[in-house]
Amino acid sequence: MMTVASAKSGAAMQQVLDNLRDLPPSSGAKDIDLIFLRGIMESPIVRSLAKAHDRLEDVKLEAVRDNNLELVTEILTDMGALVARDDSAAELSRILKEPHFQSLLEAHDMVACKSYEVPSVASVPSDVSNHVPPLPAAPADTIRVISIQKKTGEPLGVTFRVEGGDLVITRILHGGMIDRQGMLHVGDVIREVSGHAVGAGPEELQQVLRDTSGSITLKILPSYRDTHTPAQVCVCVCVEFDRHELQIYEEVAHMPPFQRRTLVLIGAQGVGRRSLKNRLILLNPLRYGTTVPYTSRPPRGEENDGQAYGFVSRAEMEQDIRAGRYLEHGEYDGNMYGTKIHSIHQVVNTGRTCILDVNPQALKVLKTAEFMPFVVFIAAPPLDTLRAMHKAVVDAGITSKQLTEADLKKTVDESARIRRAYSHYFDLTVVNDNLDRAFDTLQGAAERLGTEPQWVPVSWVF
Repeated sequence: MMTVASAKSGAAMQQVLDNLRDLPPSSGAKDIDLIFLRGIMESPIVRSLAKAHDRLEDVKLEAVRDNNLELVTEILTDMGALVARDDSAAELSRILKEPHFQSLLEAHDMVACKSYEVPSVASVPSDVSNHVPPLPAAPADTIRVISIQKKTGEPLGVTFRVEGGDLVITRILHGGMIDRQGMLHVGDVIREVSGHAVGAGPEELQQVLRDTSGSITLKILPSYRDTHTPAQVCVCVCVEFDRHELQIYEEVAHMPPFQRRTLVLIGAQGVGRRSLKNRLILLNPLRYGTTVPYTSRPPRGEENDGQAYGFVSRAEMEQDIRAGRYLEHGEYDGNMYGTKIHSIHQVVNTGRTCILDVNPQALKVLKTAEFMPFVVFIAAPPLDTLRAMHKAVVDAGITSKQLTEADLKKTVDESARIRRAYSHYFDLTVVNDNLDRAFDTLQGAAERLGTEPQWVPVSWVF
């Protein structure tokens, strides 16, 4: 039976949830923040914790005694004569003298006395302090240790400043090595570099990091250490060999259902990404959209600006590329083509998910909270299957383009290379050995994002 206190707590939590649902757009709250907060408050774990808290408030538990270390010392003294001639007494004596057991008793006595200060080494019994390392200055659960690989002289793309005697990260350069790995955040405090305490000045730390090569171990105080974490957080092991970088791990958080901002289709040329994208948009135009590519070539015939292409001058396009306004770009037949980052936001701002079929190199830019992508790898089928599929579409008159055996083998080989190099970015892999079946799998996965909880990088939440 629920107590009166927990019933009141439950009603209060429900009132907050109702207010969140009725929150007007003018409040300025971000959708992802509201989703995260609702997920926390609706979590059965949080509800159970609230009930447990109320029960503990109602029933006051008192310790039987708060001097157990003294009691153990007395017991050891009284049974000293028995240890030499009784095996059970000797075993009991050994257990009571164990450093871990005495630390447990000490913690119990501290809680019983309601003394929560960190004890000094001098207050620990001499037979225990010889075995127990000094306590850290900060709680152990606030410390993170990360490891990165770099080459000598390679810039990390991060700046520091001194705040209260600590070296704090103040800026992370977009596209730099630290930004691509996503393991450090603005506000993190650097405590140690490869086992050595950092100096008092940021210039000294920058020099040490610049001259170091190989593996670098950083001990940090995370910027989010004082915030509430999601109900579930885990660590994913992830190795990336692209450009000799090694990403050791990525923290992820369990989030309630929400609509991703982008759906990114990755795959080799000729594997069917564009067909899948166009079919999704055609069947769900209110839910999905895509970008209009930009080009420096002049319009042809009845082409209108903003329909098939956005037409700009070469000088303007080159200037925007230098300013970092393009997700990707290239040149074909003397003309430049590219996808502008602003055009992705235009689709997202209409309430739709933006579908992108881009080169895998763009994933380093897209895998952030700004774009919140769901990345799907469209894999090529075995060569025999791909050959039969191509023959079927040619015989049906769907395409007149004849691919050679070398073209088909190139698609299969390129698909395998992309999988090896970028698989740690993929949320889903779909083998396109049948276009209808591949479309059903892709559409089903995209729709489940709105109904099932998801694992996302913790950097998207904090």
